[in-house]
Amino acid sequence: MVGLAILSTVALATTIWMMIDFVREQSIVDELTKSLPREVRGNAELLSGELRWQFRLAILVVLNVIVTGIAVILLWRAYHASQASLRDVKALATDILGSMETAVITTDLDGIVTSINKCGCDLLDYDPQRIGRSLKEVDRLPLESFRSEWIANRSPVSIREFQIKQAGNRKILLASCQSLKDREGSVMGNLLQIRDITMRTLMEEQMRRMERYTGLGSLVGGLHHEIRNPLAALSLHVQLLEEQLQIDGTSEQSRSMLSIIRTELARIGGVLEAFRDFASISHLDLSDVNLRDLIARQVELVRPQAQSHGVSIVLGPCDPQWSITADRGRLEQVLLNLFVNSIDAMPQGGTLRVSVSRDEASTQIEVTDTGCGIPENLQDKILDPYFTTKGAGTGLGLAICDKIMRQHQGTIDFRSSPQGTTFRLTLPSIRQP
Repeated sequence: MVGLAILSTVALATTIWMMIDFVREQSIVDELTKSLPREVRGNAELLSGELRWQFRLAILVVLNVIVTGIAVILLWRAYHASQASLRDVKALATDILGSMETAVITTDLDGIVTSINKCGCDLLDYDPQRIGRSLKEVDRLPLESFRSEWIANRSPVSIREFQIKQAGNRKILLASCQSLKDREGSVMGNLLQIRDITMRTLMEEQMRRMERYTGLGSLVGGLHHEIRNPLAALSLHVQLLEEQLQIDGTSEQSRSMLSIIRTELARIGGVLEAFRDFASISHLDLSDVNLRDLIARQVELVRPQAQSHGVSIVLGPCDPQWSITADRGRLEQVLLNLFVNSIDAMPQGGTLRVSVSRDEASTQIEVTDTGCGIPENLQDKILDPYFTTKGAGTGLGLAICDKIMRQHQGTIDFRSSPQGTTFRLTLPSIRQP
């Protein structure tokens, strides 16, 4: 565009210079014509006429050059306007991609990254300066193998779920791959989209647990009544039988069998009570609960057990004025369960650390142990009812904790590694009615 403008200017200047020469030559010819004899003056006048025609042609050339110059200027302005519009479109597209909560990556046909939005950089820990390099260099996910498999399968869209660890937490990602086409419909590369579905998956799991036990309240009430009464009658008759045998005299073996029966009846009663606690839909007894006192009371309760296991308890700072609206008895039940589980996870000794933090929206209580952690293949089941890794117990402890936290409009989650496990209780600062 600049070259065309320069050429037009040069052509205009050359044409004007030629017109000046034509005018000068015309004046010279006119002077010579006047001094020539009449018999040869015709040829001179013919020459003068040709010069006039050349002058007129030069004027046409000048007009053409001027019109061309105007056209160049208009074309220049249109070019700049189109470039500005293109920059605006690019900026708008960049803003849209940057505001998306989905990671978007584009590649060419050879798997070279051509663009990645801000969410992709944050989610995949990707340096934007690495754009222009192979998709294989995305360390956190095997995206190149995913893209290659999609190309081999020739499916319109391929979807796969990945799991990664970020800041010690497990994240579930859903990736999709499809063709990237130009205006003519020709394939020019690939488009990969990656969404973080961790929260959605956790909510679905919680919904499944809630649906699984919807209506258990009335069922448990009936079972508790139908089973508890026969158990009480059995316990009473075992006691009467034991007293009668003591009067009549009996062998040690008989007394031992009666003791086993009594123990098993007590265990069945304990399982029944735990099941009722888990499935019942009782209302919370809400009151202002001081966090520091709440935690300190449960720590003192488990300290003898911790000392016998060689476990030291470390309390993080907690403002004495911090309080929440909650059911003290149920929160004590949650904390006690987490403390006992943490101590059991450290049979060779270790450290149990309790910390409290809060912001405007919520209060967090973290219980951390230095045990061997929860195996990754068991982490999805740890909050399920009747699931336990212990030789004894009902497997309802953490399930009850989960339910109590949901009753408080809060959550319980955890992160685990071979160096230990941290359970985090999150309670809202302001309860919704």
